[in-house]
Amino acid sequence: MCGITGWVAFDHDLTTRREILDTMTATMICRGPDAGGVWSAAHAALGHRRLAVIDIEGGRQPMLLQRDGRTLLALTYSGEVYNYRELRAELASHGHTFRTSSDTEVVLHAYLQWGEAFTERLNGMYAFALWDARSEELLLVRDRMGIKPLYYHPTPDGVLFGSEPKAILAHPAVRAVVDAEGLAEALAFTKTPGHAVYKGMYELLPGHTARVRRQGLTVHRYWGLEAREHTDDTDTTVRHVRELLDDIVARQLVADVPLCSLLSGGLDSSAITALAARGLAEAGRGPVRSFSVDFAGHTENFTPDSLRGTPDGPYAHALAEHVRSDHRDIVLDTAALMERANREAVLRARDMPTAGFGDGDVSLYLLFKAIREQSTVALSGESADEVFGGYRWFHDPQTVWADTFPWIAAGVADQFSGPGSGGRVALLDKGLLAKLDLPGYQRARYHEALGRVPVLPGESGLQLRMRQISHLHLTHFVQQLLDRKDRMSMAVGLEVRVPFCDHRLVEYVFNTPWEMKTFDGREKSLLRAAVRDVLPDAVADRVKSPYPSTQDPRYAAALRTALQDLGADAPVRPLLDSAAVAEALAEGAGESFRTATEVVLNLNGWLTGQGAELAL
Repeated sequence: MCGITGWVAFDHDLTTRREILDTMTATMICRGPDAGGVWSAAHAALGHRRLAVIDIEGGRQPMLLQRDGRTLLALTYSGEVYNYRELRAELASHGHTFRTSSDTEVVLHAYLQWGEAFTERLNGMYAFALWDARSEELLLVRDRMGIKPLYYHPTPDGVLFGSEPKAILAHPAVRAVVDAEGLAEALAFTKTPGHAVYKGMYELLPGHTARVRRQGLTVHRYWGLEAREHTDDTDTTVRHVRELLDDIVARQLVADVPLCSLLSGGLDSSAITALAARGLAEAGRGPVRSFSVDFAGHTENFTPDSLRGTPDGPYAHALAEHVRSDHRDIVLDTAALMERANREAVLRARDMPTAGFGDGDVSLYLLFKAIREQSTVALSGESADEVFGGYRWFHDPQTVWADTFPWIAAGVADQFSGPGSGGRVALLDKGLLAKLDLPGYQRARYHEALGRVPVLPGESGLQLRMRQISHLHLTHFVQQLLDRKDRMSMAVGLEVRVPFCDHRLVEYVFNTPWEMKTFDGREKSLLRAAVRDVLPDAVADRVKSPYPSTQDPRYAAALRTALQDLGADAPVRPLLDSAAVAEALAEGAGESFRTATEVVLNLNGWLTGQGAELAL
């Protein structure tokens, strides 16, 4: 995994602008701490920061493909192509020769052989930029599910791009301006595909390419979910899901560096850990390492809430014992969650304020930071809920039939970060909220999203609605979680792989009828049946519990103190409702404004440290 950036300018000679490219590339050091490199031609400049995972010595970048001393292609690449060995063998049969054992070189030769159609052959998570020197064209590519990020900023004579906005914002011609629509996007908890928050900047859509020529920039979709009739019976479907998972996990265990799994004790992460343990044992590479996050005193003092009915600790330990993993708990306390350096690191990684994750961002960052001391690659259970229908609101008729995003109807954004009834924006100025019109913004994005859902002829009723719910989660909600995991992991140079995002599995389960996805009367019926044989019953039967949030009352108190300590000149002050802030600071306010306070502190830290300009 790596960080990429670059610049195409058809009216300039970029060989004389090396210092700008160096500055842009340096912003990606966190994503690629092992090595860095830049390459430039007259009208293209590519930067790369490397986290070495496969072919430690041979995979250096930017990588060139040359013939007779002439550069044909140049590539700056982030990610992993899991089927690169099969592609390499196929390309060798066509006469291609290789000087490294890296997947990066396979991507170069695949483009040389098949042109832009090579994207249809790749299985993995990736974002890359390929300069074709023969035609002087740049191709930007993003993986099907959007696991790896890629942003771009069109210019009058070309484009700027980067793994994160900060790389683009490092260019002297770009200002970090956020208008009303951008701020609404940051606060709405919708994660509109393609929206980058910053004015003039875009996120390349998952499953899309962007080609940059002298004539301009064009975007092309090479993959998207399609509605297909599902003809397999339940037993066949369960069996096929398991076959896919076995193959997916086996592919994603390939690494030339230490590898581990993230284990919460839930069905998703336990399935991945158990299958990884089996795969490593069969290859003589075991045991699997596993890591869990916990909070001091959390299990002993746990109180069920509307999202979480059980603590993770006992279930994670049960699975670790069952598969005999080399397990470690990463135990955090309120002091670490509130430490200024940690919170600033999270905001730097995020590039923009977030509304809804609260202490989850900081705890995830600290978890990954601790893991990075022992491993370079981690397997995660992320996205199983979106694929198999695991969230509680999938099974609540009132939420399912609400005329908005289901997670908005369920109030998840206001409570995801822990207890608190104040809502995300409860402390923001009423005039600002009227200008942003978050309900209207959410409504517009929701109806746009509905219009993109593929359906079968004659599909109606509950089956149609659950297809819509599934599609909304796979194209919007999961993007928030994948972006969060990428930013927090790459901030410490850890590669996190997400087996449940393999497009073959996603396509297959997306078209499975809802009654089959819930055939045993519960959530994630297909997944549970497919992996029950490798799990202890207590773990297989556990009810969904989201990523944990601290319940330490001292955390809410620390947030309240931080809110109270905001100076009169704090940049967030003009955005706040002074009466609401006074209420939040009043004696007895407790945790009721916890989520809203997190939003205010995030906004203030972003305005202070990111140099952002609000154009409202």
